[in-house]
Amino acid sequence: MIARLIANYLVLVWLYCGAAYGEVAVAIGYLEQIEPQPPVLSNLDPIPENEGLAGAELGLKDNATTGRFLKQTYSLETRIVDEGGDFESAARELLSLTPFIIVKAPQEKLLALADLPEAEGAILFNASAPDVDLRGNACRRNILHTLPSRAMLTDALAQFGVRKKWTDWVVISGPNPKDKAYADALQKSAQKFGVRIREVKEWDVDADMRRNAFQELPLFTQDFPEHDLLIVADETDDFGRYVPFSTWEPRPVAGTEGLVATAWDRTVEQWGAAQLQNRFEEEADRPMRPVDYASWVAMRALGEAVTRTNQAEPGVIREYLLSDKFELAGFKGRPLTFRTWNGQMRQPIPLVHPRAVATQAPLEGFLHQRTELDTLGIDEAESACTAFGE
Repeated sequence: MIARLIANYLVLVWLYCGAAYGEVAVAIGYLEQIEPQPPVLSNLDPIPENEGLAGAELGLKDNATTGRFLKQTYSLETRIVDEGGDFESAARELLSLTPFIIVKAPQEKLLALADLPEAEGAILFNASAPDVDLRGNACRRNILHTLPSRAMLTDALAQFGVRKKWTDWVVISGPNPKDKAYADALQKSAQKFGVRIREVKEWDVDADMRRNAFQELPLFTQDFPEHDLLIVADETDDFGRYVPFSTWEPRPVAGTEGLVATAWDRTVEQWGAAQLQNRFEEEADRPMRPVDYASWVAMRALGEAVTRTNQAEPGVIREYLLSDKFELAGFKGRPLTFRTWNGQMRQPIPLVHPRAVATQAPLEGFLHQRTELDTLGIDEAESACTAFGE
């Protein structure tokens, strides 16, 4: 009897969906610019060739699963531009096929794409560039950000430090511009949450750390003032791995090494995340990385908007994504939404070490009149982005 009632209910749902939904075909673009990688001290963790694309492909499958019942079909057009290749031509080609593009590219390429006349009414999902300027004075109305900004990551670390009462920090920053941008975000987060950065020291050691870390790092760190936490700013993954357990003072390490604030990590397993992790590993034969997650979220956000509006018109989709109606289940324990003032996706930030999640920001006690998620990153009152008010 129960089985028959369930079967009848499913038939009614099927008939309702068939009557209420017309056929919708959605093409999504994936555009990637391959960047030159600086030399590093270790090659133990190479960046996968399909980082980002693998997340978009899994998201496409998830969209298709729902779409089958709603007469919606999804397709993916991929363009990967080699170093020195013609990014603009690839972008124009994709824009001629679809107004929805997931982008893995550095800030300058993303902005060049957003400023193309063909992209004026498009929706570009930034899945790889954490630059704070992209959410600030360099923001564009047609860019939505599914990757957290550096400010969101460093704010998460600052909340952790305040909660633990580890509020005296020292920082080792690499020489790469990305490392310096991370160190700059750390300074702003420290000021925002009342953390004291006692000293910032730039990494200038050219010895082979694989053999000399135990000798070189105590010398490099011995003149740091008293501190609770040593923060590493090494986005290029050059020297940071050699810092833990090699410092002069026995202090915990965080930042881009040790305790890391990140969009996603293989250790995230709560809130159904293990199911997403397993499905990704089955498809990609490796763990999901932050850019994979950001690409998956972009694809799923688009699929959710198409499902709810039953349309594939970019103006309608953008309005829905930025409305109070939009919420996305992102396996982080709280619904993900977009900030209306700069297009950044609100999301919790896991703080992880190599084998477990230590905690997740926003941490308890950090309050906000709208949502505690807005304690991470640039809030509306301090935003320099004006494009979203147009």
